[in-house]
Amino acid sequence: MTSPITIRLGQRARQRIAADGVQAADIAIVPAAAGGPKGLVLHGLDCWMFGEFFRQAPRQRRLIGASIGAWRMAASAFDDPVAAHRRLARLYAGQRYPAKVTPAYVSQTCRALLDELLDGCGAEPLTHPHHQLSVITARGIGALRDAHGTRWRELAGFLLAAAGNALSRKRLAASMERVIFHHPLDDGRWLRDDFDAFANHFVDLSPQNLRDALLASGSIPLVLEAVSNLAGAPAGAYWDGGLIDYHLHLPYQRDPGLVLYPHFSDYLVPGWLDKSMPWRRARDQALDNMILVSPSAAFIASLPNTKLPDRKDFHVYGQDHARRNRDWLHAIGESERLAEAFARWCERPDLKQASGF
Repeated sequence: MTSPITIRLGQRARQRIAADGVQAADIAIVPAAAGGPKGLVLHGLDCWMFGEFFRQAPRQRRLIGASIGAWRMAASAFDDPVAAHRRLARLYAGQRYPAKVTPAYVSQTCRALLDELLDGCGAEPLTHPHHQLSVITARGIGALRDAHGTRWRELAGFLLAAAGNALSRKRLAASMERVIFHHPLDDGRWLRDDFDAFANHFVDLSPQNLRDALLASGSIPLVLEAVSNLAGAPAGAYWDGGLIDYHLHLPYQRDPGLVLYPHFSDYLVPGWLDKSMPWRRARDQALDNMILVSPSAAFIASLPNTKLPDRKDFHVYGQDHARRNRDWLHAIGESERLAEAFARWCERPDLKQASGF
């Protein structure tokens, strides 16, 4: 039977697994990509990892995400992560928008979603004894510094940023900076030494900025409004963290532990604007200690419309919210097969089934 998962291993990860198997105690970092509804297909893996696997070996772990990845990692840091992930899946799949919608309306809807996800808590994801949450956002500079609030300026600023990125990813750094809102007990030291062209700012997560940071991390330009006035953060307009860190190509090799990365794709691209540029896929030492698990092509072909849920579905299904919600919930239910297959592999890892990067 064709496996529902694909596994890729960095060289250090392969050596560790060959010697010791897959040990929960070895996992130090869990990244979570941006990608909107695509992240729904990782629901089963999230519930298994945080509801079962990591409970075998409590330790300090860094959970880092952008956009829906940040929302998933926030859910993972609840005392009851399975309940939080189920709440997130239900809320995200249940989004409904009128045929004509404004960025203000979408931002208001997503803020309400986050309020319900956090379930009235002050900041429970910041009090977990072992899981340390980091939320990645993109802060506008240059032409994007004052672009928020004026649609034509925002459009012009992002067109300029896209043109620069097409020439070189380094040029995107002239339009935005990475701002990482991190757990106060995790100083982000592994990210503080330069690793790419982007300026980095580090801000302690707090009850005062948690919701705003999560909303900013998922604020797609021209679809949602930029978020500003985040407590403790540099002034400016904040947008989707996936603009810089779509698949979170970060310097993981700096950590002596392993990285367990449930991902909707079997490769990593740095930024959202790099999606159509296969030559920018990550193949460097940053992946050396990574275990990447993703849905196989056969699994994806078994889903409604033979694809992962994605943001285009809002337009494809139009006002037929019930059918979109049904198909997304079906994909979420099928994600249990990914978790079951990966759990079996972790119990008896067959390295022949895992490719490299």
